[in-house]
Amino acid sequence: MPQQPPVRSSPTRPQRPDASMSLITNVMDHSLDDGYAEAAARKKSEGQGGLPKTLRAKLGLAAGLVLAALVVTVGAAQARVTAPVVAKERQELIDRIDSETAAADKLETTVDTLRDDVSARQRAALRSSGGSAEADLVGLLSGATAVHGPGVKLVVNDAKEASGGGDGANPRETSGFSDTGRVRDRDMQRVVNGLWASGAEAISVNGQRLTALSAIRAAGDAILVDNRPLVPPYAVLAVGDGERLSTRFQNSADGLYLHALEENYAIRATISTEGDVRLPAAPSVIVRTAQPKSEKTEKGTS
Repeated sequence: MPQQPPVRSSPTRPQRPDASMSLITNVMDHSLDDGYAEAAARKKSEGQGGLPKTLRAKLGLAAGLVLAALVVTVGAAQARVTAPVVAKERQELIDRIDSETAAADKLETTVDTLRDDVSARQRAALRSSGGSAEADLVGLLSGATAVHGPGVKLVVNDAKEASGGGDGANPRETSGFSDTGRVRDRDMQRVVNGLWASGAEAISVNGQRLTALSAIRAAGDAILVDNRPLVPPYAVLAVGDGERLSTRFQNSADGLYLHALEENYAIRATISTEGDVRLPAAPSVIVRTAQPKSEKTEKGTS
């Protein structure tokens, strides 16, 4: 029986202990320092061929300044172009205001002239309506004629340090006085009514003659008498028995009210007797009354 040759095994190569760690070994053998070094070298070569960083910053700043100067120049040019148009429009507006103001002044003058004419016609009608004494009395009571005679002069003025402020409250609504030191329309109403009640026969405020139809009102901080604004001090002239009129007014409730304004709110007031007080006539006294419709009118409208 033939003998089988023995099987010979090929010798095996001994295996390195770190064969299973080839990836880590490769990373360790070729570290990243080479890549960094290569990038640094490339950046250095590019920097030598390009512009320095500071120079690039200066060029950028210069470009920004040039752009800003260009914008300012364009804006100035546009302003120079539009300036004549704006100036022309402004002058046209000024001319229009001046023209309207002149027209208003002319109309006011016309109104004053017509008012004087109406007053003259009213006085003439009063003189021709009956007896002289009765006509004079009607003219006096209505304010249609100028009067003069003994009386009193009462000057009411704001406090020296009058202010428009406060805590927002209105003390007059609770205590009947003001904390601002300013004379109000209701104060002048009480003064005038007190003089009438004390025996005044005719009264004027800052030259404005008061009649039975006169009204003292306020528009903001201004006091109006028959829709005409007045400025302080307010000079109230009253015709009557001077001494008696002054005493009765100061002792009346309205006189005490005015005195309280002086004591508590520094409003200034002085009263003096006058030998001859002159009051102008009222601009015009027009009384309008409703009239019933006549039967003809009713039939015509129906």
